[in-house]
Amino acid sequence: MTITTSVGPFPAAATRTVRRGDVELAVYECGNPAGIPVLLIHGWPDTHLLWSRVAALLAGRHRVIAFDNRGAGTSSVPTDVASYRIEELAADVRAVIDAVAPGERVHVLGHDWGSVVGWELVAAPDAASVIASFTSVSGPNLDFLGVYLRGSVTPARLRGSLAQAIASAYTVAFQIPGLPNPVLRVLSKHWPRFLGVFDGLDPALVETAPTLRTDMINNLKLYRANIRTHLRHPRPRPIEVPVQLIVATGDRAVRPVVNAEAGRWVSNLTRAEIPARHWSPISHPAELARHTAAFVDRIDTAR
Repeated sequence: MTITTSVGPFPAAATRTVRRGDVELAVYECGNPAGIPVLLIHGWPDTHLLWSRVAALLAGRHRVIAFDNRGAGTSSVPTDVASYRIEELAADVRAVIDAVAPGERVHVLGHDWGSVVGWELVAAPDAASVIASFTSVSGPNLDFLGVYLRGSVTPARLRGSLAQAIASAYTVAFQIPGLPNPVLRVLSKHWPRFLGVFDGLDPALVETAPTLRTDMINNLKLYRANIRTHLRHPRPRPIEVPVQLIVATGDRAVRPVVNAEAGRWVSNLTRAEIPARHWSPISHPAELARHTAAFVDRIDTAR
């Protein structure tokens, strides 16, 4: 199979559509069709386009698979909040893997909410039969974070909790239906410029989907469906899939403390740091691709 591209490594139209129940997921593929499969999961308010630069760097040796999460891009947009639980999004990922790489073990790279979903994905009892490795970028395991916040009170824990509380203050507004919508409608018109200020990256590098405004508002349901539930009633589970944490040391939204519990629950944990802020797939694609490819090669060689 030869995969053609238009602008960037991904084709302009989805290479296939995967249906799970009432939800249709637009899948985009590029790279070496005979290569090791690497699946990329985006977060809020992005689409598969977030990964354009990373995918271009991985595509020479890997089969790169990305898709628009439910509620984003050209995938289906459920209307109820419960449809955005991370359990549902993780099941979407499994459906994509079953359709696109049946019988294969896939390496997963997730950013922001894509990483949150990835953590849920690898916590499944049978995850190791489908997922070869997981690389997490700027997205916490909400259950680990919930346990951390309930731990014994120490000065270090208080400092870490306060730092993340400040970084996550915006999510309080996201919990209230309708409240952030007017701001997001305006922000969507100036998103590249906003990322230039917030993340210090070149606005010219920001590739936005035509659905950005509606994606921003639709996917606020991610925050409402998951944060309070998992932080109030965490259910951490042991993870046997090899995990790589790529920590963006300058991330203003996700502080390094969110990974404090990972060593307790992940049996095979690797950690790397990059001098980036939150949107590292745009600002530091070479570092992400390098760390991901090296991890994939190490895990694949050890099999």
